[in-house]
Amino acid sequence: MNTPTPLLDLFKRGEVDRDVRMQAAEGALAPRAHEQLAILVLLLEDRDAEIRETADATIGRIPEETLKAFLARSDVPVDLREFFADRGIFPDEIPTIEFEAEVDAPLIDTDPVAAAGDEEDEEARQSSVQALATMTFPQRLKAAMKGTREMRAVLIRDPNKLIAATVLSCPKVSLPEVESFAKMQNVSEDVLRIIGGNRAWLKSYGVVVSLTKNPKTPLSMSMNLMARLTSKDLQKLAVDRNVPEALRISARKKIVASASGKS
Repeated sequence: MNTPTPLLDLFKRGEVDRDVRMQAAEGALAPRAHEQLAILVLLLEDRDAEIRETADATIGRIPEETLKAFLARSDVPVDLREFFADRGIFPDEIPTIEFEAEVDAPLIDTDPVAAAGDEEDEEARQSSVQALATMTFPQRLKAAMKGTREMRAVLIRDPNKLIAATVLSCPKVSLPEVESFAKMQNVSEDVLRIIGGNRAWLKSYGVVVSLTKNPKTPLSMSMNLMARLTSKDLQKLAVDRNVPEALRISARKKIVASASGKS
């Protein structure tokens, strides 16, 4: 699938605390349909028996027709189809148009109340952002999944990497937001690695430039991305004192090499 799955990656690496794994097993942690289902299946092998049983029960509550429609999508992994085939559930022959339109919606959501909607007025949005300072971890996690653009701009800087990963997994997150995240020097290196590892986001030249110029971006990533810069941006990079010296030197060498090739 082309959509980013930083939240799923954390679950796969075993970097999620029990209380959050239980939330996911109950169906309350649900940024996207494909991510939710993959996490639920993963939790069937959790070391905690209660989490395994809860995840299994949650999968059992997903309407069969919803599952069949989801499994009919061309971007569903084969192993996921095989898992449900073993349970006697097979893809629909033709996905429904309605399901295609709601592809990012979770298949089951035991906590459907949004933290704050983008339709709120400016005063309400600012109030929601201010409330983040007093929120508990579960509340911030919920805001990362279902909150406003302004809330995501704050939560992407959260010291807990699960919160930041959830922001990047949020279906509402837009390309301009990702570009603004890539410019931030007060986000964790993990955030920049996730952005730089997503091919869909790297199709945006703005994201490429922002990551390359961010001094917190891992040097190896900046070096690779530098090859995609225009000559104008390359010249700016060569004299940018905010980036690592090795990157500036490499940019100057590339400029010289390019000039030599034209002469």
